Amino acid sequence: MSLYIVSTPIGNLGDMTPRALDVLRAADLIAAEDTRHSGRLLNHFGIETPMWAVHDHNERTQADRIVQRLLEGENIALISDAGTPLISDPGFHLVRAAREAGVTVVPVPGACALVAALSASGVATDRFVFEGFLPAKPQARLARLEALAAETRTLVFYESPHRIRDALEAIRDCFGDDRYLVIARELTKTFETIRGAPVGELLAWMDEDANQRRGEFVLVVEGAPEAERGALDDESLRVLKILLAELPLKQAAALTASITGARKKPLYQQALAWKEQG
Repeated sequence: MSLYIVSTPIGNLGDMTPRALDVLRAADLIAAEDTRHSGRLLNHFGIETPMWAVHDHNERTQADRIVQRLLEGENIALISDAGTPLISDPGFHLVRAAREAGVTVVPVPGACALVAALSASGVATDRFVFEGFLPAKPQARLARLEALAAETRTLVFYESPHRIRDALEAIRDCFGDDRYLVIARELTKTFETIRGAPVGELLAWMDEDANQRRGEFVLVVEGAPEAERGALDDESLRVLKILLAELPLKQAAALTASITGARKKPLYQQALAWKEQG
């Protein structure tokens, strides 16, 4: 009895691995995020294994049923609509329940948009933070990005076509026009596009060509420079601390910059770092 976590293509069907096909054909059941969507994939490869729908809205209730079948000796494969299950997709509760029940969980690696984008971005990949999708509401989105403004590791986000421009604007507002960012759009598909530039330039490029706002996106954002966080003199830090006791972060950083002549961006990043440290 094993629960197999099977990666499927994110676009190009040629990325389906032979091992994944063998596992899906041999399984007693396939737990799929969307059975209609996955049905087309299975039909393409001639796989007739029965499916159950396991998605965000029913995963907790279905997990117990699936674990029971696993404990009865069945082998079950988990797939998402595309890519590697659990990476911004359902599956966490099922995998946790299976492991707690003593079921063997077996990864079957393959396509993953996160890894594909990083590998082709030209941005540092030795240390990175995957943030999934940014919040849909503007204020929550800005708050999340403000909390990440001083992060020196590479940041990776997923984004949808109807929110891509809003996401880029929010990144520009929180990180500055010159923060380097790579847009990876429609990876492995016909209109795959990978473009890197300061975020301000990417916004202008996207405004000039509406086609660049279509598809699914991975955003790879260069981390904040280490040097900027350490470039503040003692007087600037002293003034910033005083003002932070009375003012919000943005206002304190802006006023400190006016008083001391220090740059606003590193002041804001330092204020965020202090806030995160408590």
